[in-house]
Amino acid sequence: MRGTGGSGSLLAMRVFLTGASGFVGRRFMKRLADEGREAVAAGDNLDIRNLDQLEAELVRVAPDAIVHLAAQSSVATSWRDPKETFRVNFLGTRNLIDIVERRMPEVRLLLVGSADGYATTRADADAFTEATGLRPGSPYARSKVAGELLGSLASERGLNIMRTRSFNHTGAGQSDVFVASSFARQIAEIADGVREPRIAVGNLDSVRDFLDVEDVISAYILLLDPAVAPDVFNIASGIPVKISSLLETLIDLAGVDPEVSINPEYFRPTDQLVGDPARLRAATGWQPRIPLRETLAALLGSWRTESAAPS
Repeated sequence: MRGTGGSGSLLAMRVFLTGASGFVGRRFMKRLADEGREAVAAGDNLDIRNLDQLEAELVRVAPDAIVHLAAQSSVATSWRDPKETFRVNFLGTRNLIDIVERRMPEVRLLLVGSADGYATTRADADAFTEATGLRPGSPYARSKVAGELLGSLASERGLNIMRTRSFNHTGAGQSDVFVASSFARQIAEIADGVREPRIAVGNLDSVRDFLDVEDVISAYILLLDPAVAPDVFNIASGIPVKISSLLETLIDLAGVDPEVSINPEYFRPTDQLVGDPARLRAATGWQPRIPLRETLAALLGSWRTESAAPS
């Protein structure tokens, strides 16, 4: 790397992002640009499943750090097409590690993983630490855990690989396949008079750990610092949030009073997925800064803008 640690070296880094056109990637690219960092986005036509194509691009860019965001990120889609989920999430990660090991072994590679690798637990359980065993349930979770394990083995061989287990994060512009954004879209459409005042939901008693996407990006940037030793890190608030609380906050923000009904197709047993961020705090000093209500207000506002736009 051109730098040897500290903020100066971070600013001198050339950072290459896969998945740069996605929800997190677009914001990540903007943040890096705003902070005066050199960022290069993998083009939309770059196929991370194609080893030769990916290698040619990485050699051309010659990055100091790589942030691997590209993924098939929908659990539901992974059940419908597990083979393609595996090809993108596992084979794409394997290609990156292979290229880094052969061509640029000094590069820091940040593998963005998922807290879905943990098995959900009862709603009053302790938050998961990185020492908790992984028990992935869906094809999506299995593909991400498999990629993380490749990264762990490569790290043991001396590669400079960071791994994350990122918990729920949201913000304006997120797809409505995720629960907070799904609620926000429906409530925005009710508020704007383009939907009947009814919402069908699943189990509102389940508990999750929510962060603003910008706080998550802050964590990723800190993990690019060469002074932080390679390891695996939960990206989490540590704060349990009932799904019912998300819905209630969005309803309050919109000033609507919809009928809320349970759809048996959406219903799952009550469970919890909350992470302990102590390791990340100790290594980087990271703390989430954006209150959840503020995040949900921005999310709702983005959907209200969209629902009010002329068709």
